[in-house]
Amino acid sequence: MHSPILLATTVALFFACDSNAQTNPGSVEGNPEHDPIKTLVGRLDLTKYKATIRGLTKFGDRRQGTDRNRAAIDWIEEQLKGYGCSNTERIHYEYRPPAGRGGRGGDATTAGAGRGGRGLGGRGSQAGGIIRGDRGPTAANNDPDLQPDTRLRELNAQPSTPGPREEVFCTKVGTTHPEEMYIVAAHMDGIGYGEAANDDGSGTALVMEVARVLSSPDVLTDRSIRFALWNNEETGLNGARAYADQRKDLQGREDPPGSGKYPEPKWLGMIQHDMLLFDHGMPGKDGRVNEHQRPEADVNIEFQSKSKFGAGAAELAWAFLAANEQYATDYPAMVGPHMTNTDSTPFMDLVPSISLRELERVAQIGAGWDPTHHQPIDIYAYFSEGDFRLGLNATQTTLGAVARLAGAKLK
Repeated sequence: MHSPILLATTVALFFACDSNAQTNPGSVEGNPEHDPIKTLVGRLDLTKYKATIRGLTKFGDRRQGTDRNRAAIDWIEEQLKGYGCSNTERIHYEYRPPAGRGGRGGDATTAGAGRGGRGLGGRGSQAGGIIRGDRGPTAANNDPDLQPDTRLRELNAQPSTPGPREEVFCTKVGTTHPEEMYIVAAHMDGIGYGEAANDDGSGTALVMEVARVLSSPDVLTDRSIRFALWNNEETGLNGARAYADQRKDLQGREDPPGSGKYPEPKWLGMIQHDMLLFDHGMPGKDGRVNEHQRPEADVNIEFQSKSKFGAGAAELAWAFLAANEQYATDYPAMVGPHMTNTDSTPFMDLVPSISLRELERVAQIGAGWDPTHHQPIDIYAYFSEGDFRLGLNATQTTLGAVARLAGAKLK
């Protein structure tokens, strides 16, 4: 149970370095050309981020339990190996949907259903003391005929079937403390009969881009970093739960003894990424959302204050806010205490956990602020340059924070 103490110490050092950079121009952090983290963040590129999202959309909505989902997993693994993150592994588990779960293929049929969330109220309603104001529709689309694109209808036609599932991850092994690690994750499956470009192609591309930069042969990290792309998020976080259940008791064990190898390093923090492109503001009274990204858009960093590791998760969130302030180029970040309905949930009582999103999950996404959520219009062509840039800023935030927390340096 030393991870919260270690996290607190690391986060304190994070802020100390940040303060030192501002007060001591002669320090490494005060000289951008000598700041290895800034150099690494500078290796991110909007064109590459967009290309990764587009690559994922070749597989349609990537609904779990389909051939298109399995092909996408193979493609993700191939990309990770190409980046130099060659020690890829797969989690294997069985998915049997509970009797009566709705939707074609057993996926959630509403934005809040099937993931442990409660139904959300109507206009002006409250949950957890948060006023949501006007709201748009939140039901997930499970009707392929609502997709006007014939090519996409055909690509997404195969229904989900129960059975064995897989998900892929790879690891940047730490040089000083390989027995400890941060988990950087997103879910690669989607629903809605679109391309799942935002939910969650945007998060998957973020994880892959961070893996690309940190897997460069000239990058070293003191601690390990695992890049995980979960499956079955849309059915109740099943892929993330399978990973946590299978590997939580293996943490920090050297295998074989004396080898210096740790198949499951001790978890120091879990960072989830889920929908990162769309922050256009609150729906009007007619339920319509502005078609342009709002100037005050921001990256939402959330933790769950009621979790067993809520205090450590809050400190982790503040470290990410500090990284956003130092390394993001366009959009600021905000921190909130209501993380829910994403793959960090199975981890939040095991390790400090946070999620990065385009909007607050309860007060905004759950109130219909993103009309693409689980809809046929969640396609690459729907999103603007400003939308993609918000996703890039989340990528800059995560890379900056994780690189510093893990002790990244250049050879």
